Amino acid sequence: MSVSDRPTGLAHFLGMIALGMGGFAIGTTEFAAMSLLPYFADGLNITEPTAGHVISAYALGVVIGAPVLAVLGARLPRWLLLILLMSAFALFNLLSAFSPNYETMLVFRFLSGVPHGAYFGVASLVAASLVPSNKRAQAVSQVFLGLTIATIIGVPAASWLGQSFGWRWGFAIVGALAALTVLLIYLYAPRDRARPEASPLKELTALKSRQVWLTIMIGAIGFGGMFAVYTYVTSVLLQVLDAPEWTILVVLAVFGCGITVGNLTGAWLADKALMPATAGILLWSMCVLLIYPTAAQNIWTLSICVFLVGGTNGLAPALQTRLMDVAGEAQTLAAALNHSSFNMANALGPFLSGLAVSAGFGLTNTGYVGASLAFGGFLIWLVAVWGDRRSSAIAQAAE
Repeated sequence: MSVSDRPTGLAHFLGMIALGMGGFAIGTTEFAAMSLLPYFADGLNITEPTAGHVISAYALGVVIGAPVLAVLGARLPRWLLLILLMSAFALFNLLSAFSPNYETMLVFRFLSGVPHGAYFGVASLVAASLVPSNKRAQAVSQVFLGLTIATIIGVPAASWLGQSFGWRWGFAIVGALAALTVLLIYLYAPRDRARPEASPLKELTALKSRQVWLTIMIGAIGFGGMFAVYTYVTSVLLQVLDAPEWTILVVLAVFGCGITVGNLTGAWLADKALMPATAGILLWSMCVLLIYPTAAQNIWTLSICVFLVGGTNGLAPALQTRLMDVAGEAQTLAAALNHSSFNMANALGPFLSGLAVSAGFGLTNTGYVGASLAFGGFLIWLVAVWGDRRSSAIAQAAE
């Protein structure tokens, strides 16, 4: 989008609100589904471990749907693609609320996840097109802000609705939020033009880029550290600290505040110096996660550490911006793949922590698992930087 076409003032603000509302809807369902798990397990007459497959089905939908829909929608105007994605998201969340049994619930949760990654990827590209290049990460963070605020407001509200009036309401409210997003995007999102020069094959060129794959791996491994700890925070509160149940919502809200601050701070740093900021966040994550096992022995120090762990979410806008830099003409696919990588992290972190807990290392030692993953992400970052410098040296030698 050219500078002259960029909306300003109120139009810009309303456009960003429309994009962020989609993030709010997605964040609400992604995290609230975990807190509603015991309720829909009981309602569908299945065990809680079986109900956990419903959560995994959503994540699988994100991983598969992000690249597929990004490629198929390459030629559409982005505002129209966003409307189609969020309409599908609204539909399948509403259908989830009416699921009569486990099998249909599994299918509808998978389908609910399919538009997730593509929506965030396309919305990030739209947001970045509205600002100068040196403010792209901050624009992307405003889309993510909807998701982070959802962890503070949307998730507790949906959980309360589900607990008070039945679990189906927890999914129905997400469908309503998604429908509102469709309306807001139709009214306020900037109207870009169709891109006839774009094509599915051109989008697939992103998969040939070594730097694209390295960036995805940084997210899939380095971001796994946060999820390695977050998944077991409730268990630590109840089983290690013997804390009352009401503290769960408080500590999770503290985590939500942390990821909100981290999202905004990480984006600001990324706009100043992208790759150094990415390295700094990964190393910060490693240090905080190393402290976690000690901090988790007390409710107050645990809460502070959980806030700091949430702050590592600054990695999200940084990696999204990095993909814009290295994807070339395959911007849509690369942006969507960022969210596939985060959901791979969401699977990898809890899986490895679960192995550690099952082996008898204790719930608080999930921090060491998370720190190892963050360090792994940093090692991949080193490879990416070495590749950048090598490419620059070859280019200079060719001149």
